[in-house]
Amino acid sequence: MQFHQFSDSNELNQQFANRLIALLSDAIAQRGAAYLVVSGGRTPQGLFSKLSQTDLDWSKVTITLADDRFLPESEADSNERLVKASLLQHHAAAATFISLYAPTATAELAVPELLQRVKHLPTFDAVILGMGEDGHTASLFPCSQEVGQGLAADAPDLLAVNPTTAPYQRISFSKPRLLNSRALFLHLVGTSKLTVLEQAQAATDELAMPIRAFIHHTAPELAVMFAAK
Repeated sequence: MQFHQFSDSNELNQQFANRLIALLSDAIAQRGAAYLVVSGGRTPQGLFSKLSQTDLDWSKVTITLADDRFLPESEADSNERLVKASLLQHHAAAATFISLYAPTATAELAVPELLQRVKHLPTFDAVILGMGEDGHTASLFPCSQEVGQGLAADAPDLLAVNPTTAPYQRISFSKPRLLNSRALFLHLVGTSKLTVLEQAQAATDELAMPIRAFIHHTAPELAVMFAAK
């Protein structure tokens, strides 16, 4: 694990955006396309704003989410809604977005269609993870019955998750699919998150704190991008 600390979230967002743009530009130059996986929530919104205003051939970039709540984008708590409002704007409006939502009765019923959407995606160029106070990442919640399946080496690319300590059903990429990336980042803001990270580093039980599956992985090595405020 690499740990990068910044003076504040503004510096973090600027430096992080620069690094991501370099990765995406290189991918386009090398392979003609780039693939970026992002996370929702409040933390990445400043980063998304900076990315969206950066000049890049965004028409060659495909973006998807590490996970999403099983909600249509019309709902306020949809991560897709957030990404479209804060990242797929300005220059980045030209990017292709792959949704993790399908209008079925349950998340489980949506999985077959969603697996078809993502099955042709190659190795990601960059994956940006977040982390909850319980050590969950993506929607791999330690409280869920599905956490073991999502962390398994033979896990499907996507799975439905039913957390007991958070609202809504979820759709989440699995551990092996998220690790199939050239670069892996953990975006953290706040001293409370640093405390959780230290707890996660101190042991290896992935079921108790799923972020450990990524902290202790070496290829790709997780780069933590942190600011206290």
